[in-house]
Amino acid sequence: MDLDTIREVTVARGRDDLAGLGGSTGVLAGGTFLFSEPQPNLERLIDITALGWPACTATAEGLEIAATCTLAQFADAGPGRELGGGDRWPQWPGTALFAQACRALVASHKIWHSATVGGNICLALPAGAVLAALVALDGVALVWTAEGGERRIPLREFVIGPGLTVLRQGEVLRSITLPERALLARTAFRKIALAPLGRSGALVMGRREPGGRCVLTITAATTRPVVLDFPAVPQERAVAAALAGIDPALWFDDPHGAPDWRRHVTGLLAAEAAAELRTEPGGQL
Repeated sequence: MDLDTIREVTVARGRDDLAGLGGSTGVLAGGTFLFSEPQPNLERLIDITALGWPACTATAEGLEIAATCTLAQFADAGPGRELGGGDRWPQWPGTALFAQACRALVASHKIWHSATVGGNICLALPAGAVLAALVALDGVALVWTAEGGERRIPLREFVIGPGLTVLRQGEVLRSITLPERALLARTAFRKIALAPLGRSGALVMGRREPGGRCVLTITAATTRPVVLDFPAVPQERAVAAALAGIDPALWFDDPHGAPDWRRHVTGLLAAEAAAELRTEPGGQL
């Protein structure tokens, strides 16, 4: 869609070029959502794709994923693939959620090569599956502040409602860091939608860390990501009790599913994910 209110597009080459963000000046990365509907409040765009951020970088703590990493790059990450500079990806089973999350989106592979990880997160849509995967792996967002500093925010606290985040005016999401303990975890993935190719009605991602800790992350069914922590993989009754403790106001209501349906199917998906994580790789419970 033509954005006929835009008067200027600036390509950022360094952090100083990000001055003036906020108000009528917006961030342009992949642009797949930005150009999908009118943006009457915007008059200027700052393109951040020329900042040269590596898509994925292995660190001493785990993995850093740039906000400008495309969905195609994100989905292609994992053991056996090239990380960059000739290095190979570590054996991190948790990266299985990357491609699963991208496939859960209603988007073509053409979109995958333009849309970005940061865009999916900052849109803060309940059905944002990339956001879900990064929350499920205990991601922490690195945010560049308007004053030239930075702050780190647990991704589970980043989204506060549909289309709402904790970003302040002039701030930019720089990257997301995933801890190695989460990347080493076994994962489970469950999704349901009212139509075969429809937007997700409920999405549950689980992880079981080597030490036994288990986390179930719920999105699509709720207005923001909901994370349920357990010291070990829970039995079905414990899963049901945890779900019953979710604030009823968090269950999402839109044409892709009513709150009572979302709550019910989330219970089924969460129980299935926990059962999968209780099963040892050899098939024993």
